[in-house]
Amino acid sequence: MTIKNTATAKYEGLGKKGKGSVSTGSGAFSEQPYGFQTRFEDKKGTNPEEQIAAAHASCFTMALSLGLAKQGLSNGTLQTKATVELEKDGEGFTISKSLLMLDATIAGISREKFESAAQEAKKNCPISKLLNCEIGLEINSFTSMS
Repeated sequence: MTIKNTATAKYEGLGKKGKGSVSTGSGAFSEQPYGFQTRFEDKKGTNPEEQIAAAHASCFTMALSLGLAKQGLSNGTLQTKATVELEKDGEGFTISKSLLMLDATIAGISREKFESAAQEAKKNCPISKLLNCEIGLEINSFTSMS
């Protein structure tokens, strides 16, 4: 089975003064502004690293949810924040790290089994497999519900 998804990016003008927009094929976001200013100067809009962070957080969280469901669990909440680090690398830049920070409340599982499931999801979600950088996981909170 192959699933294909698309996104388009347009950039008008060149270099730091250029302005871009990015859209997803699904229409989840359309013509969102991006450019040098949104990437390096905190101007309102998006940037590729933010989009990777969103993709990694959502992919990991879904993978963990599916893994827990395979264990017969059905009651709980997962919330993940991903922080993607962009660092100077010679004349260019590289994504050096994606840190997943997880808060969870799950019924019917021990912390040890939960941590194992979270590590498995971190290792095997498709976005983790795509990234060629350090991927960290911090479980900020875990509550086992009775």
